Amino acid sequence: MAPGKQAKRPQSANLAVNRKATHDYTVLERHEAGIELVGTEVKVLRNGEGGLLGAWCKIDDANQMWLMQVRIPPYAFGNRFNHEALRTRRLLMHKKEILRLRQKVEQKGLSLIPLRLYLSPRGKVKVELALCQGKNQYDRRETVKRREADRAAARAVRVYR
Repeated sequence: MAPGKQAKRPQSANLAVNRKATHDYTVLERHEAGIELVGTEVKVLRNGEGGLLGAWCKIDDANQMWLMQVRIPPYAFGNRFNHEALRTRRLLMHKKEILRLRQKVEQKGLSLIPLRLYLSPRGKVKVELALCQGKNQYDRRETVKRREADRAAARAVRVYR
């Protein structure tokens, strides 16, 4: 590589995606947060081995956000400095944003759910958080019906062209 040139990184490469979250919850707002990780966790995530199924966020009394139940398995070549698979990880956001989210979660009974872990253009691991409201069973069925109707309409348009 020529001096002074940097390798181009892919724009927002997904490391882990929580596909079930959009099925179980209605997403009201999306937010970006940094995450405090250990080096071996970053290596495992870059290999695509992390999982967000069942993950959630909490805001404690000290106004810090924590990511709970994220599964990042231990690094295969890690030694005694390897990490725990289900440890709580701190999220990094501005204090005003945290206070605003805390107010909404407490007041309206909403949940903070991580939708995906991804790499920023600068190579940092970021979390896309969603302020969500739980869906009822009939809401889920309605979403599935709407999705199937959209697919059928798209198929009909493709056939007649």
